[in-house]
Amino acid sequence: MRIGITCYPTYGGSGVVATELGIELAALGHEVHFISYSQPFRLSGRDEGIYYHEVPVSSYPLFEFPPYDLALASRMAEVAEFNQLDLLHVHYAIPHSVSALLARQMLAVKGRRLPFVTTLHGTDITLVGLDRSYLPITRYAIQESDGVTSISEYLKAKTLEDFGVTRGIEVVTNFVNCDVYAPVTDLAKRAEARRRLAAPDEAILMHLSNFRPVKRVVDTVKIFAQVVREIPAQLVLVGDGPDRSAAEWLAHDLGIASKVHFMGKQERVNELLPLADLLLMPSELESFGLAALEAMACKVPSIATRVGGVPELIDDGLSGLLYEVGEVDAMSQGALSLLRNPDRLEAMRDAARKTAQKRFCASLVVPQYVRYYESVLNSH
Repeated sequence: MRIGITCYPTYGGSGVVATELGIELAALGHEVHFISYSQPFRLSGRDEGIYYHEVPVSSYPLFEFPPYDLALASRMAEVAEFNQLDLLHVHYAIPHSVSALLARQMLAVKGRRLPFVTTLHGTDITLVGLDRSYLPITRYAIQESDGVTSISEYLKAKTLEDFGVTRGIEVVTNFVNCDVYAPVTDLAKRAEARRRLAAPDEAILMHLSNFRPVKRVVDTVKIFAQVVREIPAQLVLVGDGPDRSAAEWLAHDLGIASKVHFMGKQERVNELLPLADLLLMPSELESFGLAALEAMACKVPSIATRVGGVPELIDDGLSGLLYEVGEVDAMSQGALSLLRNPDRLEAMRDAARKTAQKRFCASLVVPQYVRYYESVLNSH
Protein backbone atom coordinates (compact mmCIF):
# COMPACT_ATOMS: atom_id res chain seq x y z
CA MET A 1 0.00 0.00 0.00
CA ARG A 2 0.93 3.64 -0.44
CA ILE A 3 0.05 5.39 2.82
CA GLY A 4 0.13 9.07 3.71
CA ILE A 5 0.71 9.92 7.37
CA THR A 6 0.16 13.30 9.00
CA CYS A 7 1.08 14.02 12.60
CA TYR A 8 2.58 16.70 14.80
CA PRO A 9 6.30 16.15 14.19
CA THR A 10 7.36 17.11 17.71
CA TYR A 11 8.14 15.16 20.86
CA GLY A 12 4.55 14.48 21.91
CA GLY A 13 3.25 10.93 22.11
CA SER A 14 1.03 11.14 19.02
CA GLY A 15 3.96 12.21 16.85
CA VAL A 16 6.18 9.48 18.27
CA VAL A 17 3.60 6.75 17.62
CA ALA A 18 2.80 8.03 14.11
CA THR A 19 6.49 8.16 13.19
CA GLU A 20 7.25 4.72 14.57
CA LEU A 21 4.19 3.38 12.74
CA GLY A 22 5.51 4.77 9.46
CA ILE A 23 8.92 3.21 10.10
CA GLU A 24 7.36 -0.18 10.87
CA LEU A 25 5.05 -0.01 7.84
CA ALA A 26 8.00 0.77 5.58
CA ALA A 27 9.87 -2.19 7.06
CA LEU A 28 6.92 -4.38 6.02
CA GLY A 29 7.29 -3.16 2.43
CA HIS A 30 4.66 -0.42 2.32
CA GLU A 31 5.40 3.02 0.85
CA VAL A 32 4.97 5.75 3.44
CA HIS A 33 4.64 9.48 2.80
CA PHE A 34 4.81 11.86 5.78
CA ILE A 35 3.02 15.17 5.23
CA SER A 36 3.68 17.85 7.86
CA TYR A 37 5.24 21.26 8.46
CA SER A 38 8.58 19.71 9.47
CA GLN A 39 10.18 16.30 9.38
CA PRO A 40 9.25 14.09 12.35
CA PHE A 41 12.32 13.95 14.58
CA ARG A 42 12.51 10.15 14.83
CA LEU A 43 12.83 9.70 11.06
CA SER A 44 16.49 10.68 11.06
CA GLY A 45 18.63 7.88 9.67
CA ARG A 46 15.72 5.44 9.35
CA ASP A 47 14.05 6.54 6.14
CA GLU A 48 14.21 3.65 3.65
CA GLY A 49 10.83 3.42 1.93
CA ILE A 50 9.76 6.67 3.60
CA TYR A 51 9.22 10.04 1.95
CA TYR A 52 8.70 13.41 3.57
CA HIS A 53 6.62 16.23 2.07
CA GLU A 54 6.83 19.62 3.76
CA VAL A 55 3.73 21.75 4.06
CA PRO A 56 4.69 25.33 3.14
CA VAL A 57 2.70 27.97 5.02
CA SER A 58 2.87 31.49 3.62
CA SER A 59 2.53 34.52 5.85
CA TYR A 60 0.61 37.46 4.44
CA PRO A 61 -0.20 40.74 6.23
CA LEU A 62 -3.87 39.87 5.81
CA PHE A 63 -3.50 36.76 8.01
CA GLU A 64 -3.02 37.29 11.73
CA PHE A 65 -2.56 33.52 11.97
CA PRO A 66 -1.26 31.56 8.95
CA PRO A 67 -3.95 29.02 7.87
CA TYR A 68 -1.94 25.82 8.30
CA ASP A 69 -5.00 23.59 8.07
CA LEU A 70 -5.80 24.86 4.56
CA ALA A 71 -2.20 24.57 3.41
CA LEU A 72 -2.13 21.04 4.83
CA ALA A 73 -5.32 20.04 3.00
CA SER A 74 -3.92 21.33 -0.28
CA ARG A 75 -0.62 19.52 0.23
CA MET A 76 -2.40 16.28 1.18
CA ALA A 77 -4.38 16.38 -2.05
CA GLU A 78 -1.25 17.08 -4.11
CA VAL A 79 0.81 14.32 -2.52
CA ALA A 80 -2.05 11.84 -2.80
CA GLU A 81 -2.58 12.62 -6.48
CA PHE A 82 1.08 12.72 -7.53
CA ASN A 83 2.05 9.59 -5.57
CA GLN A 84 -1.16 7.61 -6.04
CA LEU A 85 -1.75 7.16 -2.33
CA ASP A 86 -4.23 4.50 -1.30
CA LEU A 87 -5.23 6.28 1.89
CA LEU A 88 -4.30 8.89 4.46
CA HIS A 89 -3.76 8.15 8.13
CA VAL A 90 -3.98 11.25 10.30
CA HIS A 91 -2.96 11.33 13.95
CA TYR A 92 -4.64 13.77 16.36
CA ALA A 93 -8.03 15.00 15.24
CA ILE A 94 -7.43 18.76 15.21
CA PRO A 95 -6.79 19.98 12.56
CA HIS A 96 -5.56 16.90 10.71
CA SER A 97 -8.93 15.17 10.27
CA VAL A 98 -10.50 18.36 8.96
CA SER A 99 -7.65 18.84 6.50
CA ALA A 100 -7.94 15.24 5.33
CA LEU A 101 -11.68 15.70 4.86
CA LEU A 102 -11.04 18.74 2.65
CA ALA A 103 -8.37 16.86 0.68
CA ARG A 104 -10.79 13.99 0.11
CA GLN A 105 -13.42 16.40 -1.18
CA MET A 106 -10.91 18.14 -3.45
CA LEU A 107 -9.94 14.85 -5.09
CA ALA A 108 -13.54 13.66 -5.29
CA VAL A 109 -14.22 16.48 -7.77
CA LYS A 110 -11.60 14.86 -10.01
CA GLY A 111 -13.26 11.48 -9.66
CA ARG A 112 -10.65 10.07 -7.29
CA ARG A 113 -11.44 8.53 -3.92
CA LEU A 114 -9.02 9.11 -1.04
CA PRO A 115 -10.16 7.41 2.19
CA PHE A 116 -8.67 8.61 5.45
CA VAL A 117 -8.28 7.04 8.87
CA THR A 118 -8.21 9.18 12.01
CA THR A 119 -6.38 8.01 15.13
CA LEU A 120 -7.41 9.69 18.37
CA HIS A 121 -4.55 10.06 20.82
CA GLY A 122 -5.79 11.85 23.92
CA THR A 123 -5.87 15.60 24.38
CA ASP A 124 -7.44 16.00 20.94
CA ILE A 125 -10.49 14.48 22.66
CA THR A 126 -10.08 15.20 26.38
CA LEU A 127 -8.91 18.81 26.10
CA VAL A 128 -8.77 20.56 22.70
CA GLY A 129 -11.74 18.83 21.12
CA LEU A 130 -14.01 19.63 24.07
CA ASP A 131 -13.38 23.36 23.68
CA ARG A 132 -16.66 24.81 22.41
CA SER A 133 -14.72 26.50 19.60
CA TYR A 134 -13.64 23.12 18.23
CA LEU A 135 -16.19 20.58 19.45
CA PRO A 136 -18.62 20.74 16.47
CA ILE A 137 -15.88 20.50 13.83
CA THR A 138 -14.07 17.78 15.77
CA ARG A 139 -17.25 15.73 16.02
CA TYR A 140 -17.98 16.23 12.31
CA ALA A 141 -14.46 15.26 11.21
CA ILE A 142 -14.53 12.09 13.34
CA GLN A 143 -17.98 11.17 12.09
CA GLU A 144 -16.96 11.70 8.46
CA SER A 145 -13.68 9.77 8.67
CA ASP A 146 -13.58 6.55 6.67
CA GLY A 147 -12.08 4.84 9.70
CA VAL A 148 -11.39 5.84 13.30
CA THR A 149 -9.09 4.24 15.84
CA SER A 150 -8.29 5.12 19.42
CA ILE A 151 -5.28 4.12 21.49
CA SER A 152 -7.26 2.77 24.46
CA GLU A 153 -10.69 1.58 25.52
CA TYR A 154 -10.82 4.56 27.85
CA LEU A 155 -10.38 7.02 24.99
CA LYS A 156 -12.93 5.23 22.83
CA ALA A 157 -15.54 5.43 25.59
CA LYS A 158 -14.67 9.07 26.25
CA THR A 159 -15.12 9.95 22.58
CA LEU A 160 -18.45 8.18 22.26
CA GLU A 161 -19.77 9.76 25.46
CA ASP A 162 -18.54 13.34 25.14
CA PHE A 163 -18.93 13.80 21.39
CA GLY A 164 -22.04 11.75 20.75
CA VAL A 165 -20.27 9.95 17.92
CA THR A 166 -22.42 7.21 16.39
CA ARG A 167 -19.84 5.58 14.12
CA GLY A 168 -17.64 2.65 15.09
CA ILE A 169 -14.22 3.17 16.66
CA GLU A 170 -11.54 0.49 16.60
CA VAL A 171 -9.12 0.27 19.53
CA VAL A 172 -5.53 -0.20 18.34
CA THR A 173 -3.13 0.37 21.21
CA ASN A 174 0.17 2.18 21.18
CA PHE A 175 3.19 -0.04 20.67
CA VAL A 176 6.96 -0.24 20.86
CA ASN A 177 9.59 -2.06 18.84
CA CYS A 178 10.60 -4.63 21.44
CA ASP A 179 13.99 -5.06 19.80
CA VAL A 180 14.79 -1.33 19.97
CA TYR A 181 13.27 -0.84 23.43
CA ALA A 182 14.90 -3.64 25.39
CA PRO A 183 16.96 -4.19 28.53
CA VAL A 184 20.73 -4.09 28.28
CA THR A 185 21.81 -7.72 28.45
CA ASP A 186 25.49 -6.91 28.96
CA LEU A 187 25.53 -6.22 32.71
CA ALA A 188 29.01 -4.71 32.61
CA LYS A 189 27.92 -2.24 29.92
CA ARG A 190 24.80 -1.37 31.89
CA ALA A 191 26.81 -0.79 35.06
CA GLU A 192 29.24 1.45 33.19
CA ALA A 193 26.42 3.48 31.64
CA ARG A 194 24.71 3.82 35.03
CA ARG A 195 27.97 5.07 36.56
CA ARG A 196 27.80 8.07 34.25
CA LEU A 197 24.55 9.03 35.93
CA ALA A 198 24.96 7.82 39.49
CA ALA A 199 27.29 6.18 41.98
CA PRO A 200 27.22 2.35 42.03
CA ASP A 201 25.09 2.20 45.18
CA GLU A 202 22.52 4.80 44.03
CA ALA A 203 19.10 4.08 42.60
CA ILE A 204 18.10 5.82 39.36
CA LEU A 205 14.57 7.13 39.00
CA MET A 206 13.50 8.53 35.64
CA HIS A 207 10.72 10.71 34.22
CA LEU A 208 9.96 11.13 30.53
CA SER A 209 7.45 13.69 29.21
CA ASN A 210 6.86 17.00 27.46
CA PHE A 211 6.68 18.75 30.85
CA ARG A 212 3.16 20.06 30.33
CA PRO A 213 1.05 20.70 33.48
CA VAL A 214 -0.93 17.49 32.91
CA LYS A 215 2.30 15.50 33.39
CA ARG A 216 2.77 16.91 36.93
CA VAL A 217 6.54 16.97 36.74
CA VAL A 218 6.59 18.97 39.98
CA ASP A 219 5.04 15.94 41.70
CA THR A 220 7.89 13.88 40.25
CA VAL A 221 10.41 16.09 42.05
CA LYS A 222 8.38 15.89 45.27
CA ILE A 223 8.26 12.08 45.10
CA PHE A 224 11.99 11.91 44.51
CA ALA A 225 12.70 14.33 47.37
CA GLN A 226 11.14 11.87 49.81
CA VAL A 227 12.95 8.90 48.27
CA VAL A 228 16.39 10.51 48.36
CA ARG A 229 15.99 11.35 52.06
CA GLU A 230 15.80 7.61 52.76
CA ILE A 231 18.17 6.00 50.25
CA PRO A 232 20.95 7.17 47.89
CA ALA A 233 19.33 8.03 44.55
CA GLN A 234 19.42 10.22 41.46
CA LEU A 235 16.53 11.59 39.39
CA VAL A 236 16.87 11.84 35.61
CA LEU A 237 14.25 13.96 33.81
CA VAL A 238 14.07 13.52 30.04
CA GLY A 239 12.16 16.08 27.99
CA ASP A 240 11.33 19.75 28.14
CA GLY A 241 8.34 22.04 28.30
CA PRO A 242 6.51 24.75 30.22
CA ASP A 243 6.88 23.22 33.71
CA ARG A 244 10.62 22.67 33.54
CA SER A 245 11.42 25.93 35.30
CA ALA A 246 9.04 25.16 38.18
CA ALA A 247 10.64 21.73 38.59
CA GLU A 248 14.14 23.21 38.55
CA TRP A 249 13.27 25.78 41.21
CA LEU A 250 11.59 23.19 43.39
CA ALA A 251 14.66 20.94 43.26
CA HIS A 252 16.77 23.96 44.24
CA ASP A 253 14.45 24.97 47.09
CA LEU A 254 14.37 21.41 48.44
CA GLY A 255 18.17 21.23 48.42
CA ILE A 256 18.32 18.30 46.01
CA ALA A 257 19.37 20.09 42.81
CA SER A 258 22.66 18.17 42.67
CA LYS A 259 20.67 14.93 42.59
CA VAL A 260 18.28 16.00 39.82
CA HIS A 261 19.43 15.93 36.20
CA PHE A 262 17.49 17.71 33.45
CA MET A 263 18.52 16.00 30.22
CA GLY A 264 16.31 18.01 27.86
CA LYS A 265 14.85 16.43 24.73
CA GLN A 266 16.54 13.19 23.78
CA GLU A 267 16.12 11.25 20.56
CA ARG A 268 17.53 7.95 21.87
CA VAL A 269 15.41 7.45 24.96
CA ASN A 270 15.68 3.70 24.32
CA GLU A 271 19.31 3.97 25.45
CA LEU A 272 18.46 5.88 28.64
CA LEU A 273 15.41 3.99 29.90
CA PRO A 274 17.18 0.64 30.51
CA LEU A 275 19.48 2.40 32.98
CA ALA A 276 16.62 3.27 35.33
CA ASP A 277 15.31 1.29 38.29
CA LEU A 278 11.89 2.95 38.19
CA LEU A 279 9.92 5.33 35.97
CA LEU A 280 7.85 8.03 37.69
CA MET A 281 4.65 8.97 35.82
CA PRO A 282 2.38 10.89 38.24
CA SER A 283 0.23 12.36 35.44
CA GLU A 284 -3.14 13.98 35.96
CA LEU A 285 -4.36 12.18 32.83
CA GLU A 286 -2.90 9.68 30.37
CA SER A 287 -5.04 8.27 27.59
CA PHE A 288 -2.54 5.42 27.28
CA GLY A 289 0.86 6.07 28.91
CA LEU A 290 3.42 5.60 26.13
CA ALA A 291 6.37 6.54 28.37
CA ALA A 292 5.43 3.74 30.76
CA LEU A 293 5.20 1.25 27.90
CA GLU A 294 8.61 2.25 26.57
CA ALA A 295 10.00 1.78 30.08
CA MET A 296 8.26 -1.58 30.52
CA ALA A 297 9.80 -2.88 27.30
CA CYS A 298 13.17 -1.90 28.77
CA LYS A 299 12.34 -3.92 31.91
CA VAL A 300 11.61 -0.82 34.02
CA PRO A 301 8.36 -0.76 36.05
CA SER A 302 6.46 2.47 36.74
CA ILE A 303 5.13 4.33 39.73
CA ALA A 304 2.09 5.86 38.02
CA THR A 305 -1.40 7.23 38.50
CA ARG A 306 -4.61 5.26 38.07
CA VAL A 307 -6.01 7.48 35.32
CA GLY A 308 -7.35 7.17 31.78
CA GLY A 309 -5.92 4.20 29.92
CA VAL A 310 -3.05 3.50 32.32
CA PRO A 311 -4.81 0.60 34.10
CA GLU A 312 -5.19 -1.05 30.67
CA LEU A 313 -1.40 -1.01 30.39
CA ILE A 314 -0.08 -1.52 33.92
CA ASP A 315 -1.28 -4.39 36.09
CA ASP A 316 -1.19 -2.81 39.55
CA GLY A 317 1.14 -4.73 41.85
CA LEU A 318 2.46 -6.94 39.05
CA SER A 319 4.06 -4.75 36.36
CA GLY A 320 3.96 -1.46 38.27
CA LEU A 321 2.25 0.41 41.10
CA LEU A 322 -0.76 2.69 40.62
CA TYR A 323 -1.99 5.54 42.83
CA GLU A 324 -4.50 8.36 42.79
CA VAL A 325 -3.47 11.71 41.35
CA GLY A 326 -1.53 13.81 43.84
CA GLU A 327 -0.74 10.97 46.26
CA VAL A 328 2.90 12.02 46.49
CA ASP A 329 3.52 10.44 49.90
CA ALA A 330 2.06 7.09 48.83
CA MET A 331 3.99 7.08 45.55
CA SER A 332 7.26 7.81 47.31
CA GLN A 333 6.61 5.02 49.81
CA GLY A 334 5.76 2.67 46.96
CA ALA A 335 9.02 3.50 45.23
CA LEU A 336 10.96 2.97 48.45
CA SER A 337 9.28 -0.37 49.10
CA LEU A 338 10.45 -1.64 45.70
CA LEU A 339 13.95 -0.21 45.91
CA ARG A 340 14.43 -1.77 49.33
CA ASN A 341 13.23 -5.17 48.12
CA PRO A 342 15.46 -6.26 45.20
CA ASP A 343 13.65 -9.57 44.70
CA ARG A 344 10.23 -7.92 44.38
CA LEU A 345 11.67 -5.24 42.09
CA GLU A 346 13.27 -7.87 39.85
CA ALA A 347 10.00 -9.80 39.63
CA MET A 348 8.20 -6.62 38.66
CA ARG A 349 10.89 -5.84 36.08
CA ASP A 350 10.37 -9.26 34.50
CA ALA A 351 6.58 -8.86 34.50
CA ALA A 352 6.83 -5.43 32.87
CA ARG A 353 8.98 -6.74 30.02
CA LYS A 354 6.74 -9.78 29.48
CA THR A 355 3.63 -7.59 29.32
CA ALA A 356 5.22 -5.42 26.64
CA GLN A 357 6.30 -8.48 24.66
CA LYS A 358 2.96 -10.29 24.85
CA ARG A 359 0.64 -7.37 24.15
CA PHE A 360 2.34 -4.25 22.83
CA CYS A 361 5.22 -5.14 20.51
CA ALA A 362 5.14 -3.54 17.08
CA SER A 363 5.14 -7.00 15.51
CA LEU A 364 1.73 -7.58 17.13
CA VAL A 365 0.10 -4.16 16.82
CA VAL A 366 1.22 -2.83 13.42
CA PRO A 367 -0.46 -5.74 11.54
CA GLN A 368 -3.71 -4.64 13.23
CA TYR A 369 -3.34 -1.27 11.49
CA VAL A 370 -2.63 -2.99 8.17
CA ARG A 371 -5.77 -5.13 8.50
CA TYR A 372 -7.77 -2.03 9.41
CA TYR A 373 -6.47 -0.17 6.34
CA GLU A 374 -7.49 -3.12 4.18
CA SER A 375 -10.98 -3.16 5.70
CA VAL A 376 -11.40 0.57 5.00
CA LEU A 377 -10.23 0.17 1.41
CA ASN A 378 -12.44 -2.88 0.85
CA SER A 379 -15.48 -1.06 2.19
CA HIS A 380 -15.11 1.45 -0.66
